[in-house]
Amino acid sequence: MADSFDLVVIGAGPGGYECAIKSAQLGLSVAVVEKRDRLGGTCLNVGCIPSKALLHASELFHEASASFPGMGIEVGTPKLNLGQMLSFKDEAVDGNTKGVEFLFKKNKIEWVKGEGRIEAKGKVKVGDRVLEAKNIVIATGSDVARLPGIEIDEKTIVSSTGALTLEKVPGKLLVIGGGVIGLELGSVWSRLGAEVTVVEFLDNILPGMDGEVVKNFTRILKKQGFAFKLGAKVSKVEKQKSGLKVSVEPAKGGDAETLDADVVLVSIGRTAYTQGLGLDKLGVKTDKRGRVEIDAGFKTNVDGIYAIGDCVAGPMLAHKAMEEGVALAEQLAGHYGAVNYDVIPGVVYTSPEVASVGKTEEQLKEAGIDYNAGKFPFTANGRAKANKTTEGFVKILADKKTDRILGIHIIGVGAGEMIAQAVTAMEFSSSSEDIARMCIAHPTMSEAIKEAALAVTGLPIHM
Repeated sequence: MADSFDLVVIGAGPGGYECAIKSAQLGLSVAVVEKRDRLGGTCLNVGCIPSKALLHASELFHEASASFPGMGIEVGTPKLNLGQMLSFKDEAVDGNTKGVEFLFKKNKIEWVKGEGRIEAKGKVKVGDRVLEAKNIVIATGSDVARLPGIEIDEKTIVSSTGALTLEKVPGKLLVIGGGVIGLELGSVWSRLGAEVTVVEFLDNILPGMDGEVVKNFTRILKKQGFAFKLGAKVSKVEKQKSGLKVSVEPAKGGDAETLDADVVLVSIGRTAYTQGLGLDKLGVKTDKRGRVEIDAGFKTNVDGIYAIGDCVAGPMLAHKAMEEGVALAEQLAGHYGAVNYDVIPGVVYTSPEVASVGKTEEQLKEAGIDYNAGKFPFTANGRAKANKTTEGFVKILADKKTDRILGIHIIGVGAGEMIAQAVTAMEFSSSSEDIARMCIAHPTMSEAIKEAALAVTGLPIHM
């Protein structure tokens, strides 16, 4: 095994493994340091992939009882085999992680198993082995954010990791945090029979998303059985002989109330993971939130050391990390590489899904940008009516003077797939008229995007 490489990447999550693969494809010799037993980082092992498997399985379970009878499908009352459902989830993880391992072998990337520490410029120590590198990429990702005084045991007080492996459906699940992860995992267990209560410090869920979208999505989740305690915080979780006692009080002060729960999911966000890398000794600068500081080319203040993904500023999204990894690889190989941060989509994989790209109405108002808004509900979409999936809408925001699209927001079944059309349009600086003049296959849910574009400056056809 060689000990000298053009590039050493620390971390084999989406950003790290894509950076490694692209670098190898461009002719660089690459080693990747990863301490997990499997490649893929949080996303493939305990994040994106397993959660989507459970979201899919639990949605089908719910559909079998809630929707099948109305479609003339008589299967009786479905019975949950939670162990098999978790095995289904594990198969998804296994298939994806082995896929990355195959790609490493195909591209002659060496996987160095263990924890990496940057000993000096151009040197990474892994156990007793020292790897020399022309360039080093920090792609160590993020870790679960914790609440002081509330100890996560991954049994009754769980993080997102523990919420993927519960041995039984909790009677009552209390979710601390109304962000994407908490709502997705809350949806899984709600469909399987849990009573779900979400406690959110702010006055609304999904902070940073378009206000109209959040308002409508909250209504949909309440209809599905979610209970919300907004503008509130959890001050204490006490373990009892049976279950948990959770103290919830107003965020701005006031009397606390006590709620019963069988499981508490702590889902208040994630923090950059840079422990043990030796950054202090090297003088690599980090910000107040512990994220590695980089310039526009992903370079730290120390020559030859770069950083991407969750451990740097920006949205903690796997696809954002992937784009940074590829762009950096291209730069290191002497090519042009860049990321358009204005066109990074976000998706909440509940049912219905929520997807958005670009600016919200609140952001445009704050920036003083005049805009036109066009909206089209799925209640008027032929495919949605045929499938009885009419919850939600598409909203397009376009510059009032130029008609250039500034943001697209979708609530609806398949929104996570439809947002790709929106990303493509915005990447090529399309106007709402451009989308309005496109021929979209009928009948599809995507027709709602065209109708919303028509509504920006005129009237949709089907309203």
